[in-house]
Amino acid sequence: MKPVFKLAMAVALGLALVPSGASAQKVTLNVITAGDQNMVDYVKDYLGPIFEKQMPNVSISSVGTGPGDAGSQKIAEKIMAQKDRATWDVDVAVIHQKMAGDLVQAGLLAPYTKDVASGKMVTSENSKLALGAKVEGYVIPMFNSQTAIAYNPALVKTPPKTYAEIEAWSKANPKQFGYNGIKGGMSGVSFVVGWVYANANNPDQIANGPYDAAVKNQWDASLAKLKEFNKTATITPGNAGTLDMLNRGEIAMGPVWVDMFYTWMADGKLPPTMKLSLIGPGMPGQPMYYVIPAKAANMEVAKKFVELATSPAVQADGIVKKFNWYPGIDAQHVKSQLDEKTWNKLFVDVTPQELAQKGKSFPIKAYFDDILEAYEKKVVN
Repeated sequence: MKPVFKLAMAVALGLALVPSGASAQKVTLNVITAGDQNMVDYVKDYLGPIFEKQMPNVSISSVGTGPGDAGSQKIAEKIMAQKDRATWDVDVAVIHQKMAGDLVQAGLLAPYTKDVASGKMVTSENSKLALGAKVEGYVIPMFNSQTAIAYNPALVKTPPKTYAEIEAWSKANPKQFGYNGIKGGMSGVSFVVGWVYANANNPDQIANGPYDAAVKNQWDASLAKLKEFNKTATITPGNAGTLDMLNRGEIAMGPVWVDMFYTWMADGKLPPTMKLSLIGPGMPGQPMYYVIPAKAANMEVAKKFVELATSPAVQADGIVKKFNWYPGIDAQHVKSQLDEKTWNKLFVDVTPQELAQKGKSFPIKAYFDDILEAYEKKVVN
């Protein structure tokens, strides 16, 4: 990043490049991140160095807890274990939707968004509700991401456009479709949730509520079909595992995160000929959230860190340009800072219209838990 750009960001955010007085005390800001390794790399290699240069008294300690909801669960357990202490050693955390609502309800997060400039730049529904739980004021999306089906056009001449077509294609091409089930990352979870949506009579109710425990009994036929489907599919090790098997030609198709797909392609780990398709009736995507624990030891510095991370400049350069995510703050604050080619790169295979029509949310938490439990009981066993 150019020095002028760094200076401009600092001025725009009101961050002093050389803190004075009491603020010059040395601070280690502990940032804990759920998600894949690219999440940790983003903080460690990109965001952390920018912040440290702008605030020389601060050093960033970045730790990852692993992919999927299990990674967020580890963060929650760490925070909960310290709840009786005066201060906690987690200053900033990046977590999934499923855990955000639980932590807000438990009173373990700070309502910080009113204190940062970017808090006014996010009005999306997922900044207010996380799987049906109220989180407004406590979270700012780091980014928004979407799953889609990646495929090798050399092996898949006519890519399936729906879940029903994927089911038929996999039966005709055994072991060529790969996904990670519900272990090792959320791309597989997204595929499973999309399968339930596609075969349900009431997908809107599953996504948005109200909750009715009897609804899960309606999924038996759908899950029985998924169990049969798994006999012709390849179960991969995780998000990265699916991409790796695609790269090696061990599978021809599978669900992936759009950002990981483009990052792997940019890094030469996927052939540039690989393509994406967002199948109907749709697949879920999700944000990751920046949160600040209620008793963070370095509360004010944590707010400055999130303010930088969610500023239009960083969202444009880091989130969209370098890491191929959709921005976490409202797009109009970011688009003007990007050239047309960079912005359009995200919409080469999946158009904005398709994203609006087929980009789904994950279910409210109660149904989400029911789907994962049902998968274990009726698909895996």
